[in-house]
Amino acid sequence: PIDTTRFYVIALNSLGSCKGSTGPASDNPTTGRPYRLDFPELCVEDIALSAMMLVEQLGISQLCTMVGPSMGGMSALSYLQQNKQGARHFLTISSSPNSEPFSIAIRSLQRELIVSDPDWNEGNYDEENWPVKGMRMARKLGMLSYRSAEEWRTRFGRREQNYFPTELFGMNYEVESYLEAAARRFVRSFDPCSYLYLSRAMDWFNIADGYPGLASALAGIELKSACVIGVESDILFPAHQQKEIAEALLANDIDTSFSNLESLMGHDAFLVDYAHFNAHVVAYFDRVWFEDDLSG
Repeated sequence: PIDTTRFYVIALNSLGSCKGSTGPASDNPTTGRPYRLDFPELCVEDIALSAMMLVEQLGISQLCTMVGPSMGGMSALSYLQQNKQGARHFLTISSSPNSEPFSIAIRSLQRELIVSDPDWNEGNYDEENWPVKGMRMARKLGMLSYRSAEEWRTRFGRREQNYFPTELFGMNYEVESYLEAAARRFVRSFDPCSYLYLSRAMDWFNIADGYPGLASALAGIELKSACVIGVESDILFPAHQQKEIAEALLANDIDTSFSNLESLMGHDAFLVDYAHFNAHVVAYFDRVWFEDDLSG
């Protein structure tokens, strides 16, 4: 929904990921082998700093609009905290100022599943000995937290598969088969160490750490406007956390709108529920376009 005939979009891969930026899967120039667990500890603030360095390298003194969904919203908040004039506008979607106990617990179990796989081998896995089972189970657990229980119910109900499993405790239901197929597609598309590092970085994140509260943590950020969007059914980044961000921005006299969308898609809504999100995002960027007088 961002009109690229109006706006130049810079899409950043997070530091620590395995999709282009330096991370645990990157080759260590000293050894010629992947860093794996030799990669330094990583926090969201590091990810934000790497984004700032890229923007500076591009010769951009200030962004028009900082956009961040999910973990990207965390790093966007950190970016603005570290560079208070870094952007004129801010759009955050299904994100949070910190990780709550439920999301920490989910990610902790995911990490435990991965490192419990014998092929994890203290991080010394390779293409032939990949922690497939651990990654597969971690992905399944994650997928349960990305959607709402009601979405699972309306999508699958209690429908059984059209064949009877041969194993004693095999997969009888469509929802089981769906999770298995989706998890198998994922296991080799993402590096296990990157998964662990980014997961832990989200757990550690607390934008208000060292401050009396969230409003004081965001004090001094020079935004013309902000748009905060959450989803009522999101259990991983609950809507009340989006509201906390909006209230903290408003407390700092930043013109801020907050939308709590009704979608069954849970945390995944911003990725798949275009019907609910498009209108809000398009409307906000229309506002940015005319407020900044970018139409010429």
